[in-house]
Formats: sequence, C-alpha cells, structure tokens
Amino acid sequence: MTQGLIDPREPLIADEKSIAVATLVSATGSTSKKVGTKMIVGESGRLLGGVTIGGCVDAQVVEAADALLGQGGRCMLSISLDDDEAWEIGLTCGGTVDVLIDRVDVRDTEDPIRAAHAFAREAIARDESVVIATPLDGRAAAFVLTENGVRHGTLGDALLNERAAAIAGEVMTSTSRVEEIEHAGASRKIFFDRQAPATRIVVIGAGQIAMSLTKMARELEVHTTVVDGRDRYATRERFPDANEIRVGMPSEIVAGIEPTKRTAVVLIAHDYKYELPVLRALLRSRVGYLGMLGSKKRGVAVRALLKEEGFTDAELDRLHTPIGLDIGGKTPPEVALSILAELVAVRSGKRV
Repeated sequence: MTQGLIDPREPLIADEKSIAVATLVSATGSTSKKVGTKMIVGESGRLLGGVTIGGCVDAQVVEAADALLGQGGRCMLSISLDDDEAWEIGLTCGGTVDVLIDRVDVRDTEDPIRAAHAFAREAIARDESVVIATPLDGRAAAFVLTENGVRHGTLGDALLNERAAAIAGEVMTSTSRVEEIEHAGASRKIFFDRQAPATRIVVIGAGQIAMSLTKMARELEVHTTVVDGRDRYATRERFPDANEIRVGMPSEIVAGIEPTKRTAVVLIAHDYKYELPVLRALLRSRVGYLGMLGSKKRGVAVRALLKEEGFTDAELDRLHTPIGLDIGGKTPPEVALSILAELVAVRSGKRV
C-alpha cells in the first residue's frame, strides 16, 4: 500500500480484526516516497506497503505498530538519520522522518479513521478529490473535505473544523502536508492527507513517443492505456510500462472509456482517420485534457474542418495542438516530456 486509503475489502486486511496504519507525515531531505505514503501492519503480522523504500525506518515502524496493536491508541515516531542511513532509504542526506501510527478497528464502522477512509473512498469513486485532516496529537480523530465542499467527521470542535476546512481547500490543489493551527490558546499540528482519483492517459498511437510517454507516466503514478489499430505495434514487448494495451479502431475503443476530468487523451498517431473520429467524440465530453501531435498549420486545418461541422470556438479551444509545453524538444523522449509537463500544468490549474 504505497499510498491511499484503508479498504476492508483488501485481502490482506479483510481477515484482520485490527490493524496499525502508519503514515509518512513529513521527511526532511529528498525522498523517493511521498508524504502520505502508508504501511499497514495486521494483528497477524502481515504487512502491506511501506513508508520508505525499506531498511531501518520500516523496521522501527513495524516494531512500534506491533506494540500499538497490543495496547491500543496511537503514537508518533520521529526518526533521526545520519547521511548513510538516509541514503539507504532514498533520502539524499541525513534528516528526520516523522511517521504517525494509528490503531484502527477494521470491523468498527464508528472508528474515526476507518469511517473517514470509507467516506473518502466513496467520494473518489465519484471522481472527487478529498483531504483528510488528522491531528498529530491527542485522541484519534478525522475530518474530511471533498472538492465539492462536502464534509464528514470532526476534529472535536466546530471552530477547529472550520479552520481545518480552509486549509484543506488549499491542500486540495497541492500536496499533503502538516500545518499548525492556533486553537484555544494552543498550537495544534494537523496532517492534511490529499487523496485523488487516479489520472488516466489514453494514448492514441503506439509509436516511439508513446513508448517514452508510458515509461515517464509510470514514474508519475499515472495509469496509461495505449490504443492502436496495428497489433504489431501495440505489444507488451514495446510497452512494458503501460497499464493497458488495446488493439482496434481508436474511436470505438475511446467510446467505451468513460471520460472524466482526470482523463487525458493524447493523439500522437498523426493520422487523420484515427484523430478526427476521436476528436468528434471527445470535444463535447468531460475529458480533462485533449491534445494532438502536429504543427500549428496542421492544428489550424483540423480546427477549421471541425468548425465547419458545427463545433464552437469554445469547444475547439479545448484542443491542445501543437501538443505539450514548448521546451524545444525534438526527440521522442523530449516530446513525451513536454506532453506530460503540459498535463501536469493543466491538472494543477497552471495552464488552460
């Protein structure tokens, strides 16, 4: 469980009465694991995920989790590392790793952590991002805010909930982090855990750019689907990093994929017979990003053709072409990088 939400249906959790959930809430230095990454330790001793890439930190987390399962409650581990220890777990230099560990009763629907995660899972299933606010001290509590403003749970005080909601709204478009809130004459440290539906990229065209794009997308934890009508091109050997490979007419395959604001469709086949039917199907859909490979001249020609068919300027403005940020790239990996950079910019609201 590298990052995400507790799911009692998970085979490694379903048979456990209680579990300890360890969450990486902060780490100085540069780490290959994100803040918010989780490890689950079951009463049976089973492990799921890790808060670092292994080594001494995870071993200490497991030891603390085992003790917590026996006595209940929660604890915060603050682990100091020298340069050698830091290097072993993916930090570039020595520092401190802070891990919050909560004991969660999997079968108790009133358990605040379990209930918060259940509510968050339902929101994500509706394609909504959420932020779970959890205090780092005191008793276990959780307050959840969805991107549509729906709230669930409590931190124990209405005013504290309001202040947490304001910060959660900011975290919704950034990254998980710890914030200090002044409340009732004291400073409370709250961890704001952002969770979002997975971004999905549908790549039309199984060429060299697509091969580079799927490799880089995997590092960004983006789900990729490669679509091409040529079975010699769309193969697992050529695309070992793709989550899914589909062979057939792209417009027919895309029609079976539910377009959401977190779905990006990248047209890099450079073939009108593939591109135009897909554009006709998606320009009026909820798809979050639609980009097409080609020169400015080609983009103008495609827009003009579609405008004659009745598409409005606002609809045509959704098409990113030439695709990608202008970084001066020429090679397939450079073009793939520019495409992913633009996708991240659009997702972050830095580019329309």
